[in-house]
Amino acid sequence: MNPALPAPGPNPASTDDSDYVKAILNILEDFSAEKARLADTQKAVLNILEDFSAEKTRLEATQKAILNILEDFDAEKSKVEQANVELRREVAERRQAELALMQKTVELGRSNAELEQFAYVASHDLQEPLRMVSSYVQLFEKRYRGQVDEQADKYIHYAVEGARRMQLLIGGLLEYSRMGRQDIEPKEGSAEVPLEQALSNLRATIEEAGVEVTCDPMPSVIADLAQLAQVFQNLIGNAVKFRRRDVPAKIHVAVDTSVSPYRFSVRDNGIGIAPEYADRVFVIFQRLHTRAEYPGTGIGLSICKKVLERHGGRIWVESTLGEGATFHFTLPVPRRHP
Repeated sequence: MNPALPAPGPNPASTDDSDYVKAILNILEDFSAEKARLADTQKAVLNILEDFSAEKTRLEATQKAILNILEDFDAEKSKVEQANVELRREVAERRQAELALMQKTVELGRSNAELEQFAYVASHDLQEPLRMVSSYVQLFEKRYRGQVDEQADKYIHYAVEGARRMQLLIGGLLEYSRMGRQDIEPKEGSAEVPLEQALSNLRATIEEAGVEVTCDPMPSVIADLAQLAQVFQNLIGNAVKFRRRDVPAKIHVAVDTSVSPYRFSVRDNGIGIAPEYADRVFVIFQRLHTRAEYPGTGIGLSICKKVLERHGGRIWVESTLGEGATFHFTLPVPRRHP
């Protein structure tokens, strides 16, 4: 009987190979996965590098743009600095000119004050001797007119008329200079009051000339009402004097209260003024007509101008020769209280 053989069992060598293979397979799998990860990482790095390259290009472009801006800024800065130098020079010149103008204004004001003082004193002091001369010349005319030859009577008449005109001129000059010396007393009041006063003073002249005068309702103003009455009287009186003889004379006093300051106007349909004389009529003693045509001293409009300028207003004329004239002037608007 043969002895029993041992039962078959696991082969150690075979088991070790299988584990080895598995280990290798695992390593290969891990390597494959790592390779895939490396590939992904490489792609990511390449993408990053591409983005970095694009960003680098953008940064370079931005840098160039910034450099261009800086260059432009430097150029602009130079221009601004040069402009500032010019501006400082102009400001210095303007300041110097303003100081010179201010000095001239002060000197002119002092000169005007001295001139007004002289005109006032001269006209005031001349009145009495001129009154005496005029009185004796008139007395001489009454007593000896017709007792000498015709030529002598003519000379006497000239002397009397000259003395009378001199009295008018000196009286007007005194009134004009007084306007610059006396204080104005502006207060709020209706312009109706000085307008009525002016019309009352002119009533006889208006009725004698057959002039139709109409007026808008007058507002309240800030003014010296006595001096404003003189302005109305001079303007309306001139409109009556320079009326046309071929048409019924009409004068209208209006006011525009929709503007500030208020704008008043005295409009007539008289002989009018040529546009080139629109400023000249406000100069003292300036006349556009002979005394034989229209009497007067040429002071009335100058007084109006002085009065209104001292009130902070102004006066001007719009006219066409032969078609009437409209004198405009402005006055301050009263402050409205809540």
